[in-house]
Formats: sequence, C-alpha cells, structure tokens
Amino acid sequence: MNLKLKRTPGIYLVGFMGSGKSTIGRLLAHRLGWSFFDMDHEIEAAEGASIREIFEQRREPEFRLIEAAMLGQHVRWIEQGRSAVLALGGGAFDEEGNRALLQDRGITIWLDCPFEIVERRALATAHRPLSHDPVRFAALFRERLETYRLADVHIAIAGDDPEPAVEDILAHPILK
Repeated sequence: MNLKLKRTPGIYLVGFMGSGKSTIGRLLAHRLGWSFFDMDHEIEAAEGASIREIFEQRREPEFRLIEAAMLGQHVRWIEQGRSAVLALGGGAFDEEGNRALLQDRGITIWLDCPFEIVERRALATAHRPLSHDPVRFAALFRERLETYRLADVHIAIAGDDPEPAVEDILAHPILK
C-alpha cells in the first residue's frame, strides 16, 4: 500500500455536492474494511442542526469554521490509526487550510461528476443550501473545479451506479 496511506490511513473524497461522495465513500469503506464518515452528517450530529439551518442561522463563514474543526478532529483520529474514508462537504476542499491539513495525511480523491448529474441530484433534494439559485449553483460548480483538480486522484463519474467508481478507486495505482 502507498507509503502515505500506511503512515496515515485516510481517504478523503472531494467533489461537488451531489457527486456521490457519501454513497461511494460508504461502499469504498466497506470494501476496505475501514470506517466511513460523512462530514456533513458528523457536523449535523455535533451541532444539533441541519447544514441548511447552520447556513441560515449562522451563515457560511461560521459553517466553514465548524467544518474545519470537525475535519481536524477526524484527521487526528486517522493519524492515531483509525483507518477511515471521509466524504467531505462540497466546499471543504475549497478552503486552503483544509487542503493543507490533508496534505500528506492520506489520499484525496476527486469524484468528477458532470454538471448535469449533480444538478439533477441537487434539485431532487431540499437540504443543500447552496443549490437553490440555479445561476449561482452553476457558477459555484465551475469555480470549484480548479480546486478539485488539486486532489491526488481523479475519478470520473459517468452515471448513478457507484460500483464503477469504487472499482476505479480500488484499482488506482496510488492505492497499491
């Protein structure tokens, strides 16, 4: 296995909202025999509020501070030997401090999902606070692509079946 993963056994899934991070992450963790954590769910449980409520009541900057603290906590657990796959929120990797934290502390994997798919998935749910303005949603997608490209691994998502993505991740040379 990759030296970075031996030292810090963490896989961090990044990508836009609706790209499949939670679904793929859960399956990947199961296949690896590792723990799985969805950072948005972890934040909601710790804060006793939905992501939407946190955005509405405390605004995005406060949410990003909470998100960074939660990510830091999980990275520390992973560094202590708790192998895990983490599904990061869509904007977490966009924060430079979060990217610096993940540098050399496992593998970052970008789930590159076409806009049409993430748009369809986001419109099907009401809990994504940044998806309600279609123009802003599309602009945010384009803006974040630059940052997602900084991930260690790029996995193209072609449809709704998560299995091909899991297989692509497991077959990637960086995991060998």
